[in-house]
Amino acid sequence: MDHRDQSISRRSMLVGGTAIALGALTQAPRVPAFAPAAPSAPADREQRADLAERAIVARYVRPLWGHPRKRLGTMVWPASVYDRLFLRWNYWWQAHLLDCAVDAAYRERTPERVDRVVAVARGIHTRNLTGWTNRYYDDMAWLILAIERAERLLGVQLGTAVGDLKSALIGGISPVVGAVPWRHGDDFFNTPAIGPTGIAMTRLGELSRAGQLADFLRTRLCDADSGLTLDGVHEPGGLLNRTTHTYCQGVTIGLETELATRTGGSGHHFRVSELVAATEDRLTESGVIAGAAADDSGLFMGILARYLAEAALALGDVIAADIVHTSARAAWEHRGEVDGLPLFGMDWTRPVVADPRTVVRHTASAADRRPNLSCDLSVQLSAWMLLEADYQLIAAGL
Repeated sequence: MDHRDQSISRRSMLVGGTAIALGALTQAPRVPAFAPAAPSAPADREQRADLAERAIVARYVRPLWGHPRKRLGTMVWPASVYDRLFLRWNYWWQAHLLDCAVDAAYRERTPERVDRVVAVARGIHTRNLTGWTNRYYDDMAWLILAIERAERLLGVQLGTAVGDLKSALIGGISPVVGAVPWRHGDDFFNTPAIGPTGIAMTRLGELSRAGQLADFLRTRLCDADSGLTLDGVHEPGGLLNRTTHTYCQGVTIGLETELATRTGGSGHHFRVSELVAATEDRLTESGVIAGAAADDSGLFMGILARYLAEAALALGDVIAADIVHTSARAAWEHRGEVDGLPLFGMDWTRPVVADPRTVVRHTASAADRRPNLSCDLSVQLSAWMLLEADYQLIAAGL
């Protein structure tokens, strides 16, 4: 994801082999039969996760270029011609679509769900044009996490995917800086690349490398005043980007949780507890994860929820579990509905608007207070991720 762009986005399409940047779409989508939803029904957490899954599968997931066994998610709904043909796409959104599909198949395994996991992975490989890897280390880190989980939890086999991605990530770690940059050849070393790379390293047995990356986040990117993890640093030079995105906290919590679990080190456990408390204090509103916007930032809240749930499951962190439950309840109660399926807002503390003419697409600023509805896949994935995390905690008795 391109943090050089103030719109927090890296979107492009291929036309005749030339990448053409796409600006914000100005025409509001026509969303049929939009209505506010009943506040709490259904109460069952598994049913809520199931409905979020069904909504995304029905609205966004479709065959890639006519191949029924290769699927991707369109970037918006209703989809434009460009989206339906996947002339533009976003690698890291698809990685999170795959990860959510793994969540659903692990929650209740069915042949259809397992087939969908394989089809989305194949779709990513085909649409990427260069195999599994690209130039962006954050992208590759998100994808290896999803594929490793698919293979470990579901038993699917995706060929050389994990090996190819692991080699690319290890090769990207700078021996001078001690971390991985966000993009090949760049001088910006950021948490959204370092954190998920570290999580992947722990799960693949590279604990020394994972510990090195965790220490970099702690010593170079931990803000002394707030206790939160900063976005990144330019090296050489040491120029900091002091933004404290929600998902930066999520991946740092996730990495420290993995290390605490696998090494038994009390220091890692302490770091998790400390960062969860700082996140609750500064990045929640009445216990609900702070809203972002649409576009890439639509995924930020869900990523934090995923790794808060992992901290609760692995380490018994009660505060982390409470944030997930409170956020899930708010997101569900404030949702809208179209054709009986949920549509979620960019801010889980506010109701989704009922006027389809006011749908927001590709909003750049988290401070933007326009109507709380985006049909970007990223925003809807974030809520699906949250509801799967909420269910996992309930199923574990937390």
